Amino acid sequence: MRTLVIGAGATGGYFGGRLLESGQDVTFLVREKRAAQLAEHGLVIRSSFGDAALPHPPTVQAHELRETFDLVLLSCKAYHLPQVIEDMAPAVGPNTVILPVLNGMRHLDLLDARFGAERVLGGQCVIAATLDAQGIVRHLNQSHSVTFGERDGSRSERVERILEAMSKAIFEPRLSTTILQDMWDKWVFLASLASITCLMRAPVGDIMAATGGEQATLQLLDDCRRVAAHNRHEPSDAVMARARGVLTEKGSALSASMMRDLEQGSPIEADHIVGDLLARSDAPPNELTMLRTAYAHLKAYEARRSRGK
Repeated sequence: MRTLVIGAGATGGYFGGRLLESGQDVTFLVREKRAAQLAEHGLVIRSSFGDAALPHPPTVQAHELRETFDLVLLSCKAYHLPQVIEDMAPAVGPNTVILPVLNGMRHLDLLDARFGAERVLGGQCVIAATLDAQGIVRHLNQSHSVTFGERDGSRSERVERILEAMSKAIFEPRLSTTILQDMWDKWVFLASLASITCLMRAPVGDIMAATGGEQATLQLLDDCRRVAAHNRHEPSDAVMARARGVLTEKGSALSASMMRDLEQGSPIEADHIVGDLLARSDAPPNELTMLRTAYAHLKAYEARRSRGK
């Protein structure tokens, strides 16, 4: 199976690197600077599951892309997706399967419109990783899973082939027959975490120590749950119980990556993670007030950032 991994940053570099390490046919679609860095230093992974140093990993730049691939593994920030779609288009042929591991659902609509829903799987990943100043992929926790599946719930030959290929690598591949529900479950949790930590500019533990912090957090979680229920993907009681436990854990240092991006003055995925959730609701303006407040806060940040302030 010939796999094109979009990008070789923290996520693409980790999962793509692990596939390459296991002997899979992997090429990375990267920009010029990253291509030069990989050519000189190789793809280096530091992880408690084992380090990897992969010299001269195969790379291609968008203007060089001429051939199609069996699998496109897509991980990027949502605000880069429109350009990424154009960059990767030459790699998508009649039998290409696209596996996106972005959060939320909006990317499925964009990929379906460009390439056809029949080519796009559902997918998500769980990992904490970063790309340091030297271009090393640093795996920061004990999670490194990719969950994927056909959106109609079937176990097709193509997802079985992907599972077989990924099972040889040092990460956890999971073939799901309920991938859309899995994605909604993660979206509800992530939108709640991003909204409350960005709104309060604090990790979970500090929010729990503040008067009204727990109430605001649980209201945000319920707002997100209501949107999922409206779209016929309400999380189960067990999923909600886990989310409440994590989001209200006293002393927790957990925060969303969006909060860290915001504090650094970086672009954020406000529309993809929070705005699109609101767009999928039929609630009147006087409802979902916590979620609407969080979204307004994020959009105000983007407006200020666009003015260079």
